[in-house]
Amino acid sequence: MAERFRLQRLEGLFDEPRPGAPRTITDAHVENVITKTLETMPSNSTHWSTRLMAAETGLTQNAIVRIWHTFGLQPHRVENFKFSKDPQLVEKVRDIVGLYMNPPDHAIVLCVDEKSQVQALNRTQPILPLAPGVPARQSHDYERHGVTSLFAAMDVASGITISNCYRRHRHQEFLRFLKEIDASLPGEFDVHLVMDNYGTHKVAKVRSWLARHPRYHVHYTPTSASWLNLVERLFAEVTERCVRRGSHTALSSLEKSMLDYVDNRNRDPKPFIWTASADLILGKVERLCKRISRSGH
Repeated sequence: MAERFRLQRLEGLFDEPRPGAPRTITDAHVENVITKTLETMPSNSTHWSTRLMAAETGLTQNAIVRIWHTFGLQPHRVENFKFSKDPQLVEKVRDIVGLYMNPPDHAIVLCVDEKSQVQALNRTQPILPLAPGVPARQSHDYERHGVTSLFAAMDVASGITISNCYRRHRHQEFLRFLKEIDASLPGEFDVHLVMDNYGTHKVAKVRSWLARHPRYHVHYTPTSASWLNLVERLFAEVTERCVRRGSHTALSSLEKSMLDYVDNRNRDPKPFIWTASADLILGKVERLCKRISRSGH
């Protein structure tokens, strides 16, 4: 390099191209792997693996890994989706998203639902505590101690939640919960309830109660679209913090754990902020419909 610098000055500081091993994987090989990955299935499996693709194309597994990684292909992964066939999908999405992003004046918007059939499970062996380099461990098997349902009504604006647990999940319990909601709210505000289409929400006695309380306005989510109800985010928190890793010897212990979590959250509430506009959601639905129609379904 010193000699190149003496002869070529600054231009001599840069290395010249050096010869290397000839390329063994051509563009045609890469194109063949990508085409087979995207457009075909192996004869003896539901999806391609690196081993199967290597045997099919004559390349090494490492070569398949590099090609898939370069083009972001992950045949081993699959995600689920649920398509709503509600004929009023567009109207309901715009109605509920409008409540979230532009709530009416002098009104309270509550997301109401039930986390039903929550099991009180007790691990058959004591949970082994966390240690440096070792995660907490719990036995796979458990004993059942009954089921309960967590009823919740979350204020969209503040994040404060009215909650209670009932051992049964009927319209009678839902009516009791509606009365609890009514007793907890100031009487001078209209109340907009976002609910799903579960049968207990639509029985005659519930409709009669709502008719006798005209300040309540119900907004039903589209069928198969429970994700549109913000209280589901709270239920996900409760599941993660109180249920999934919990060990309860009695149903009352599980109920106390869930209600204590909600009460503690109410002391420093943080609302879930809805950011997706109705146009964005419906645009995704439209693109999904086009993909489904192109696939022949």
